[in-house]
Formats: sequence, structure tokens, C-alpha cells
Amino acid sequence: MKSTSLGREFDRPLKNHASFGQTLRNSLTMAYRGLLKIRRTPEQLFDVTLQPILFTLMFTYIFGGAISGNVESYLPIIIPGILVQTVIGTSIVTGVQLREDMDKGVFDRFKSLPIARIAPLAGALLADTVRYTIATVLTFVMGYIMGYHPAGGLGFVVIAALLVIACSWAVSWIFAFFGVIARTASSVQGISMIVLFPLTFLSNAFVPVETMPNWLQWFVNINPISHLVSAVRELTNSGMIGFEFIISLVSAAVIVAVFAPLTVRAYMRRT
Repeated sequence: MKSTSLGREFDRPLKNHASFGQTLRNSLTMAYRGLLKIRRTPEQLFDVTLQPILFTLMFTYIFGGAISGNVESYLPIIIPGILVQTVIGTSIVTGVQLREDMDKGVFDRFKSLPIARIAPLAGALLADTVRYTIATVLTFVMGYIMGYHPAGGLGFVVIAALLVIACSWAVSWIFAFFGVIARTASSVQGISMIVLFPLTFLSNAFVPVETMPNWLQWFVNINPISHLVSAVRELTNSGMIGFEFIISLVSAAVIVAVFAPLTVRAYMRRT
């Protein structure tokens, strides 16, 4: 009888569920781990520190005179465009680093710890919001040094920054999905660039839509990047929250609603 009762005890399934509070705490701990990685390897910040500066200088002084007649007139157009392109572009790193950690066996070690299984993934996504914030601040600071003074005021600049960071976080779910399903980190970067490159350059980020061929304008007008750029321009240059702001938030919500479950399901299957 005793052996039978012991057998029943061993047959009972182990609890494999973390509460919301534990999941949140574990995710914040993993996010802190991501910040420590950045502190120990500061070269990870090159793309969010040097890229905004270089892109702002190059695009402004190369295209400013040809498109707007002078640099000063081009700054209200190019700074929001550079901001969106730079911050969205840095979200690729989420998928690349995720794939690298999985290849190194880091996530296999996490599985042996008494933490929520989703915490390493959620923590990586949270930590990358710091990268987006750095790129956003540097772009605005660089624009200010060059003579860009947003007419919308500081309050709407902050709203524009938060909008770009939120949308970039949403897009990072796409690249996190690529990071989970791809075989190598280099393939993640290659796939992500194929997706992101047309979206950022076939938009209104750098030139007016009216200057493009008619067959291309239809794509630019429905491109989510174009809506986000327009929303940032309305906020910073006019101090206005309009349709472009709403459509950008809706697009970000749709991306999260679609890719977050896909990424989590693929991640759970892999880990």
C-alpha cells in the first residue's frame, strides 16, 4: 500500500506555471541582464550612437539643397524621417542577439532555472527599449545642433519620441520571431534587412511623395513607415495629434497582436 501511494505521488504532474507577478519580476531581471551586457560591451551601442549622427549629417547636407532649397528648410522634413529610420532599424538587433544567445546555449541554461520560461524573451525586448531611447535622444539633439527647433514644443517632441519607441518595440517582435525560427544570426540580419530596407526607403522619410512615380506612390502612401513619419512630423512641427498618430498606434498594436503570439509559440517550442 505504501509503495502504491508513493507511485501515485510520483505520477502527479509537476507544476510548470509562473504567476503574473513572478513572470514580471523575472522579465525585469532578464532586462537588467541585457543592460549589463550593453555596459560590458559598449560597442553594441555603435548603431544607436554613430548612425543617427552620420545619417543626419549626410542626408541633410547631401539632399537638403536639392529637395528644399537649403538645409534649414529641409531639417523639419529629414529629422523625423531619420528618427524613424534609425530607431526602427535598431530593432533588428533584437532578433540577432536573441539568435546568438540561443546558439550559445544561454537559453538552455535558463530552462534549468526556476523562472518563467517567457522571461528571457520578454527581458530582451524590454532591454532594447533603452537602445531606442538613446537613438531617439541623439537624433533630436543632433537636429537641434544643426538648427532644427520643433515648432510643436518640447511636450509634443516627447510624445513623438514615445510614439517612435513604442512602434519600434512593436516591430522588434517581428525580428524576434525571425531570431527564434532562423538557423543563424547572420540569416536573421539578412532576412530583417530584406524586410526593413524597402519599407524605410520606399517611404516619405526623405523626399516628398509627390516627386515619386505614380506607380510607386500607392505603396508609399500605404506604407506604415510613411504614416509613422507623418505622425512624428505633425507632432514636432505642428503640435498636432491627428489621423497619422492613430493609424501608427493601430499598426503597432496589430503587429504585436500577430507576431507576439507567433514568437512566443515558436520560442516555447524551441526552448
